[in-house]
Amino acid sequence: MHVFETLLALLLGATLLSGVARRFGVPYPTLLALGGALVALVPGGPHLNLPPDLILALFVAPVLIDAAYDASLRDLKRNWKPLLSLVLGAVSLTTVAVALAAHALFPEMPWAAAVALGALVAPPDAVAALAVLKAVQPPHRIRTILEGESLLNDATALLIYRLAVGAVAAGGFHVATAVPTFGLVMIGSVVVGWAAAHVNARITRRISDPSSSVIFQFVTCFALWLLAEHLGLSGVVTVVVCGLTIARGNIAAMPARVRLPSFAVWTTATMLLNVLAFTLIGLQLRPILEGLEPEQRMRYLVGALAVLGVVVVIRLVWTTAHHVVGGLFVRLLHGKDEPSPLRGVLVVGWSGMRGIVTLAAAMALPGDFPYRDFIQLTAFVVVVGTLVLQGLTLQPLLRLLKLPKDDIEERETAAGRKAAFKAAYESLDGVEGPVADRLRNDYKEVTRRAADGLDPRDTEMNELRRKALEKARSAILALRSAGTIGDGAYRQVEEELDQLELTTATGDYDGA
Repeated sequence: MHVFETLLALLLGATLLSGVARRFGVPYPTLLALGGALVALVPGGPHLNLPPDLILALFVAPVLIDAAYDASLRDLKRNWKPLLSLVLGAVSLTTVAVALAAHALFPEMPWAAAVALGALVAPPDAVAALAVLKAVQPPHRIRTILEGESLLNDATALLIYRLAVGAVAAGGFHVATAVPTFGLVMIGSVVVGWAAAHVNARITRRISDPSSSVIFQFVTCFALWLLAEHLGLSGVVTVVVCGLTIARGNIAAMPARVRLPSFAVWTTATMLLNVLAFTLIGLQLRPILEGLEPEQRMRYLVGALAVLGVVVVIRLVWTTAHHVVGGLFVRLLHGKDEPSPLRGVLVVGWSGMRGIVTLAAAMALPGDFPYRDFIQLTAFVVVVGTLVLQGLTLQPLLRLLKLPKDDIEERETAAGRKAAFKAAYESLDGVEGPVADRLRNDYKEVTRRAADGLDPRDTEMNELRRKALEKARSAILALRSAGTIGDGAYRQVEEELDQLELTTATGDYDGA
């Protein structure tokens, strides 16, 4: 019961903090991590210790597959150069720089342990990045790059981390075996993720009950992560490939009555997991400090702050250098200069928030791992430090740089609406009768609004429908209050009115 009561208290406190964050325009992960840290320092405060493997599966897998489903594969392809630079270059350089810094601060630290530290603090976290980006609303291209990076860079870092931990256990590290292993793991993860998406789609098509479909989606998400880990593959890559394939492959013909509640449940569930994840980050402060001797704390804290500085600076240096070198190549190859988007480069460089993956990887180190306490303290300092330092200043930075606001998604959404409702209107060609005429006029109005970039739901017809449905709800409520109908009949009619409201929200266009 104590664990259950602790979870309830943490969720209540986290919900209140999230509300405060929204009220003041602050990214909620920052306040949650700080709130968890303050709770951890309170004498007799709650302990919530979860196995690191469970942390990754529980908090990372569903957020990744949800983000992969929503990601634009077209935009990822268009920005493959900066993405590859961040996923491979920035992660690798950060790993090396942190390893060198750690070894310089603690010369007796084995190189493999230093590399493991570098790998686990190298990748900006998908959960943190997506949560902060939703709050600060950067331009479309920058958001695409950062979201794409957050989907894939964990794979690079966790593979390096796994090799480094294995090197400590084996007493050595061999590049000749590490590189082929890295390639096989990546290829195997892509294949398994692609195959799982097709198997998932075949089964999903046969599930017509929304509740059963949602449960199946979550079970397969967690099972796929666990299967990948059991096979020695990258859970990150496997889950991301599966999500991208399902979303982009048009292989899962999910009806609207299943899709709408599925999206609602996934939105709520990922928000709940995010809240718990960032609160859990703060709660790890006490067990980390309890594992340190008093004389070690200050020495380790100084080293952890130094690593935090290296992590922040290296990302800025790498993104700027990639931009400058890329501009030089364009100038040499094409003899012309591209417009210099240095302001956007600074935003990308400053968007390096770390999160639950870094902390879980640190907690998963074996008990006898060299400098385990220092690595865990450093992971905590880097995560909370980046969430506070970068998370709180990212929105002011965007305002200071005055990046031009783009309307790419708005324009593309308008084009999609226009095409969809025009096709619906044209489907009535040759159909006669009063019902067809009424529907044709309705679609004509909706199509006109879509072409003008307006919300197609705000038509006069739909406004009358909403008012009519409000009267209908009042009527059945009065019948139930008078005892004329029972609760069972009331709920049945209420559900039918809800369905009418959904199907008429955009002019009888189901699933819009």
